[in-house]
Amino acid sequence: MDREFIKDIFDKHQSDERYPATSDVCNLVTKVLLMLFPEQSQKKYHSTESIEEKFTGFKADLIEILSSMSKPIPDSPERIADQFLNKIPSVYHMLNSDMQAILEGDPAATCEFEVIRAYPGFYAISFYRLAHQLFLLGVPVIPRVITEFAHGRTGIDIHPGASIEPHFFIDHGTGIVIGETCVIGKNVKIYQGVTLGALSVAKDMAKTKRHPTIEDDVVIYAGATILGGETIIGEGSIVGGNVWLTKSIPAGTRVYHQAQVKVQQPDA
Repeated sequence: MDREFIKDIFDKHQSDERYPATSDVCNLVTKVLLMLFPEQSQKKYHSTESIEEKFTGFKADLIEILSSMSKPIPDSPERIADQFLNKIPSVYHMLNSDMQAILEGDPAATCEFEVIRAYPGFYAISFYRLAHQLFLLGVPVIPRVITEFAHGRTGIDIHPGASIEPHFFIDHGTGIVIGETCVIGKNVKIYQGVTLGALSVAKDMAKTKRHPTIEDDVVIYAGATILGGETIIGEGSIVGGNVWLTKSIPAGTRVYHQAQVKVQQPDA
């Protein structure tokens, strides 16, 4: 083996930079979601005391994760853990609203249990909503680790910095990309393959709004691409499949992509 290569790897192992294992982070988030939605597991708790005790354990686990990081965090691990836990009730209510959006909007959804247990859109949104709270608290890297874990499981890529209001419905979901500075209003429905991205990936735009704003009650169909921080999709609009948009559209607009399809019959 090349000695320079070995030396390079060795030097990296001597770095003072430390982060918790991805498995520890994602296991904690998974345990929180299993507590909130027992439909996803067979574990049942039969007293309020045992549930309170479990949340105390979550706090201790999060403190340990935050304490293991070498990169600075904006407050003490204890205070960040407290603030995160205090946000869980509001996250729970938002996720119930998201679940209802799926149940009401998908004819194939038969019951709440099915949505919570089987829908990849609900799974991805759940991980995003918890990661988003850590992002708002200024925790570095870990929020992205959480959403990328869900991305790997579902094919749905939601940056933890995106702002997404309740009653959000991802249908099917594979291939969806939602960028860091994207703003999504209430009662929005997005199908598979949709990209809400940036017009430019220049590094000097890192602190600017690069991704679109989607107002309330918008539906975006499969394969649509909407780009740019100044792009606003007006309330109640419908964006058809495979549409490419880099400019704003007013409320109530319908945008369609018209492709020419030719069918050639086989020779008789």
